[in-house]
Amino acid sequence: MREVWVALLAWTWLASASAEPLTLEEALATVAAPHPDRQIAESDLALARADRDQMASIQDFRLFLDGTLAGGEGEFGGWRANNLGRIVARKPLFDFGRSSQAVAAADQNVAASQTALFHVQSLRRIDIMARFFDVLLADMQYAADNEFMAVAYVSWENAQDRFKVGKISQPELVKLEADFQNSRERREASLKQVRSSRQKLAHAMYRPGNLPTELAEPDLPSNASPVAEYESLLPWVMEKNPRVQVLQSKLAAADARIAAMRAEANPMLDAEVVGADFSRISNTRDNISAGVVFLIPLYQGGRVDALVAREMAQKERSAAELEKLKLELADSLLLTLQEIEWLRSSGRVAADKQIEYRDWALERSRAEYELELKTNLGTSMADTQVAALRRKQVEYQLALALARLEAMSGGSLPSLEGAAK
Repeated sequence: MREVWVALLAWTWLASASAEPLTLEEALATVAAPHPDRQIAESDLALARADRDQMASIQDFRLFLDGTLAGGEGEFGGWRANNLGRIVARKPLFDFGRSSQAVAAADQNVAASQTALFHVQSLRRIDIMARFFDVLLADMQYAADNEFMAVAYVSWENAQDRFKVGKISQPELVKLEADFQNSRERREASLKQVRSSRQKLAHAMYRPGNLPTELAEPDLPSNASPVAEYESLLPWVMEKNPRVQVLQSKLAAADARIAAMRAEANPMLDAEVVGADFSRISNTRDNISAGVVFLIPLYQGGRVDALVAREMAQKERSAAELEKLKLELADSLLLTLQEIEWLRSSGRVAADKQIEYRDWALERSRAEYELELKTNLGTSMADTQVAALRRKQVEYQLALALARLEAMSGGSLPSLEGAAK
């Protein structure tokens, strides 16, 4: 057992000596790394931009070669070649809403994808922050469980000597050994959490295989920042929330697509310039010509109506999703603000009092230990570590709640009148 502890302490010392502790700011800076979540959002944005470019290209100048290989019987008998080769330049002039509405719909999709990418970055920041705190808490939990196990081991070891001289019974010795084994099991579970929490942080930072060894304790100055009341913050969230903005952009895109589909019944006007060559000479054929091509749809069956009906159904679904999201946001905002208030008003006070009590108990145990009255100094030290762990949990939970509130509000919170600078 002693050799394992010495090896663990040596590994920790070497790790801390070989690299500077990772700060929360450094961890959050990796939000720009090519994490799969970010790459997916960036791909969606690239697709939306490509669709917009495709819609905008409808009005582009086009140049193509048109040819016919044919033959026919002439006026004076006999078959003769009647081949045709043309170079055609065509530029759409007016399509009465088709392309403009299609481009407008594509622009809204681009806006939605940009907002979605921003939201992914906000979620990544929260995930990195949470994983960072998990590592710190896992280290503190391991330290406490390690202390509890050491106390249980010493108690069991001393009990073996007392058992040999008949001062305690066999059941009492077995109970102390069972207590030690339980403490050892909890300590081993904590050690696994130390390792797994670091791997999760490395993955959140998109540094697989590069597990951080030592983390710096964050300052968390935002934990003291005031927040607005629910009634004043709710309209801000409904306006700034990225998910709301994404769905609003999708609704605007649906309206534009419906308008473009309905414009399929409108005329089209193109300008055309043609340069041609013919194998059969004729006075009615022009080698060079220019003109305007006018197209008026007369009947298209039920195609347009079906497309519009489908788009309308999709729009109604998006509208329902938006209303559902607003209800969920209202609940989430209230719960988040209540959590912040609870942590600040009750969580901190309870944790501080626990620390105050454990500090007093530790001093008393230290004094009794020095006077050789009791030997529970190790247990008191472990209890003190647990109290400190509880206090850190409050601050980390508060920091995450404030980060969620900021992300819910689109990355910024409204300023408060008279708020402390």
